[in-house]
Amino acid sequence: MLSVEGKLYINGKWIGQNLPEIEVMNPATGECIGTIRKAGEGHIREAIYAANDAFYAWSKTSAHKRALVLMKWHNLVLEHKQVIAETITEEMGKPIQEALGEVEYAASFISWYAEEGKRMYGRTIPAQSKNKRIQVIKQPVGVVAVITPWNFPAAMLTRKVAPALAAGCTTIIKPAEESPLTAIRLVELGEQAGIPHGVINLLTGDADQIGKRLTHSSIVKKLTFTGSTRVGKLLMKQSAETMKNVSLELGGHAPAIVCEDVHIDSVVQAIVASKFRNAGQTCICVNRVYVHESIYAPFIKKLTESVSKLKVGQGLSEDVQVGPLINKEAYEKVKQHVEDAQQHGAKVTIGGEGFVNKGYYFNPTVIIHATDEMLIMQEETFGPVIPVTPVQSDEEAVRRANNSSYGLAAYLFTESMSRGVLISEQLEYGIIGWNDGAPSIAEAPFGGMKESGIGREGGIEGLEAYLETKYVSIGLM
Repeated sequence: MLSVEGKLYINGKWIGQNLPEIEVMNPATGECIGTIRKAGEGHIREAIYAANDAFYAWSKTSAHKRALVLMKWHNLVLEHKQVIAETITEEMGKPIQEALGEVEYAASFISWYAEEGKRMYGRTIPAQSKNKRIQVIKQPVGVVAVITPWNFPAAMLTRKVAPALAAGCTTIIKPAEESPLTAIRLVELGEQAGIPHGVINLLTGDADQIGKRLTHSSIVKKLTFTGSTRVGKLLMKQSAETMKNVSLELGGHAPAIVCEDVHIDSVVQAIVASKFRNAGQTCICVNRVYVHESIYAPFIKKLTESVSKLKVGQGLSEDVQVGPLINKEAYEKVKQHVEDAQQHGAKVTIGGEGFVNKGYYFNPTVIIHATDEMLIMQEETFGPVIPVTPVQSDEEAVRRANNSSYGLAAYLFTESMSRGVLISEQLEYGIIGWNDGAPSIAEAPFGGMKESGIGREGGIEGLEAYLETKYVSIGLM
């Protein structure tokens, strides 16, 4: 079991030994695995000033030198992959193999942006006058507040911090209270890699207090947040007071459309991998499945068989594929969605119930004959439950898939190039997995439409999010 005593990291120093403690609990066992410190008003101000003071020197450091520091951080993360993965599993519950995969995914953002930071290109625009020269240059936005979620405590941190640092920005990190220990591990390794004092700062404690101070500060120029749509709207409202640059990756309710021309076994494998990863507690996991009626029966049979083989338990057990839900509130929401579906006429082919064994677990569940009025077809469940419904046409599937306020990720499965192109163009989602249940990579832009957020992370777009565009008009005398 871990034994971590977290502290605040401000201007290159670990401080706060005498501050009030907050316990970090293992959701699989209910045991305390470490403590963090509750930052006060003075600490928040100190972190903001430290990031601001460090900004000038870091922003003027060459992109090549910043890349060298980032690559040292990347290498240290991979060297400590096992320890970081075990930290992830113990503080938020995902199976150890998934946690190891997350660490590698997290490291990929650091290496990608170490290189991409060298390519912050501007451009020269031909002027209408022979006595003018027009230039467009890119400059770092400034101090960045980074607020990360509990479900991917490593990857969501590096997906934000790596491009910010590559661009020349400085950062103040606020990890989720449920899983802050991974952030502490990563910041420790960043310190070892030689990230200068003040360039990374870490605050733990009351989310509302820290969030308000960071959003209200005129020194903080940008906010990047991953989490619920409700909290994202609140942070956006608070950030409006200082016209802060914001990037928000919010809730999702991903549909999957399964056409009749597919290989059912392959589709089932992809959907199960997407849906039940992290016990369904991911923002882009498949949440509702629309299957052409001609293959509905065999699809349900194959899906039920596949889901029945998933083992539930504590994430450190090598043979476990589905770990606990993060807390009681999450458990109650999943239970409510299943019960509501059954009350509206749905049937459960496998699972349908949860259990409490120190932690809160819910058995992998398949719901059939799901209809649009059910909660599970309207809201993000964030649990290991998958509702399936038949459709008669591609048009019906697209219409029902788009009938959501969310627009983060969607999936479609077809062997037809024409159908795939048409459906992917019609789906109102920022990320489309076409015959692909795992579309997330560091090189591609990640983000949503509608109430699923603003901006993109990953790819060149993820670097642009931390840059200001400046136009310089030069008159030749």
